[in-house]
Amino acid sequence: MGGTLFTTLAAWSGCTAARLYLDRTSRRDRDLFGGRVRLKSMWNEGAAFSLPIPAEGLPLASAAALALLWTRRRSCPLGTGLILGGGLSNLQERLTEGRVYDYLQFPRAPEPLNRYVFNLADLCVFAGGALCIVRDRRKAAP
Repeated sequence: MGGTLFTTLAAWSGCTAARLYLDRTSRRDRDLFGGRVRLKSMWNEGAAFSLPIPAEGLPLASAAALALLWTRRRSCPLGTGLILGGGLSNLQERLTEGRVYDYLQFPRAPEPLNRYVFNLADLCVFAGGALCIVRDRRKAAP
């Protein structure tokens, strides 16, 4: 449990610090790494990937999913910690701001991913999920 909790706190802290640093009036949108990454400021009031989930239900759905995920912490501590940290960061923003601040776009990614704008919390959730899937597949392999 200690590893999961540490990873959760580290991911949540990093996500929160990144948002506080990037959400300032002096920051301008710009391309990085030869146009592979674009810093683009955007507040997202809806669900990820424009999923048809009512905005009022997002905090409750997120909290329920995170609580359920906590039960899997022993099977994939690092991945679960990343998902929990990123999820808690987005949930905190949704509860305090009513929306989530997104700032990373990958213009050279394949369609339709190149049009979406993400934040560090989203990437933590994705990386944590990928780690848990790989771990589950390795366990299930003969």
